[in-house]
Amino acid sequence: MEVPVRILVTVASRHGATQEIGDVVAEVLTDAGHEVDQIDPDDVGTLAPYSAVVLGSAVYGGRIAAAIRELVDRQVAALSDRPVWLFWSGPVGDDPVPPVEPDDVTTIVRRTGAFEARCFPGRLRSADLGVSERAHAAAIDAEVGDFRDLDDIQAWAGTIALQLARPLDPQG
Repeated sequence: MEVPVRILVTVASRHGATQEIGDVVAEVLTDAGHEVDQIDPDDVGTLAPYSAVVLGSAVYGGRIAAAIRELVDRQVAALSDRPVWLFWSGPVGDDPVPPVEPDDVTTIVRRTGAFEARCFPGRLRSADLGVSERAHAAAIDAEVGDFRDLDDIQAWAGTIALQLARPLDPQG
């Protein structure tokens, strides 16, 4: 029988769409038999109880959210000592905008030793946006709508569950 792994899923989300991606990841990991805690990045005190971590972030202005960057700064030694996965959400549209990886993804992957950094298309609702966010969305010609692919998110989370199961399998 597989031994469950205790996993922290921590997501920085401004308008809730990225948090919903984190919820899907947590649900898949829980359904795979793991114990999952979902904690806001600002509220993470210690990683001691966790054998693995999934970091998630909305992207604004081409950067991972400050809360995730600050968590990495606070917990870099602990993160580099356990399996970590990173996802971000932000590109929207049928031809996703912005099309580039946030400038700090490579740094976070290097500092944490993350197995994978994965981008998922996001959701953009005009009603959620403040004045400056609307101006930014207009400047990059961002398309309004929900472009998240829940099947893709579930499949990615399933690969995490499989990767966590491998070292625990005595048959190797």
